[in-house]
Amino acid sequence: MLAENIFPPMPSEIVMPWAGYSVSQGNVSFIAVVTAGSIGSFLGALAWYLLARWIGKERLARWIDGHGAWLTITRRDLDQVDQWFEKWGSVAVLVCRMIPGIRTLISVPAGFAAMPIGRFSVFTAIGTVLWTALLAGIGWWLGDHYKDLAAPLSWVSMAVIAGLFAWWIWRVLRQRSARTTTT
Repeated sequence: MLAENIFPPMPSEIVMPWAGYSVSQGNVSFIAVVTAGSIGSFLGALAWYLLARWIGKERLARWIDGHGAWLTITRRDLDQVDQWFEKWGSVAVLVCRMIPGIRTLISVPAGFAAMPIGRFSVFTAIGTVLWTALLAGIGWWLGDHYKDLAAPLSWVSMAVIAGLFAWWIWRVLRQRSARTTTT
């Protein structure tokens, strides 16, 4: 889970259900899985928060101006996230810790906003434990129903991966065309 937060392409939606599956097989306890997953996830979120505080929004904005197209991020996107975070703050940290794709990234605007580390830690810990327990619980349940679900889930997984890749290509092409028309 620490690696999942540091390197987001390794999603917790895969890691924690497999750990929950291990619980269903009697290899480890549910409490141990949730504790280990939550600690790893929390430390990864804290690393992003501290990095964002250290780098600062302006330095990241300058980097985005030169390199953001491949990540499909613009300075305007960064400003919108900053405004959104100013409005929602602590609630955003709590809720976004349970949303795939945003879970890790919410630490960045919290760091830019210099959210007090104690408040960030409490809301991150609560959201992280809830998400980790949910995913591990799903894996535990799936372990008992694995044979019935393996084939349909493989097709769903492939469709999700293909959809995300197509969305990324669309964003890159859209940003390239926007850059071409503005220069």
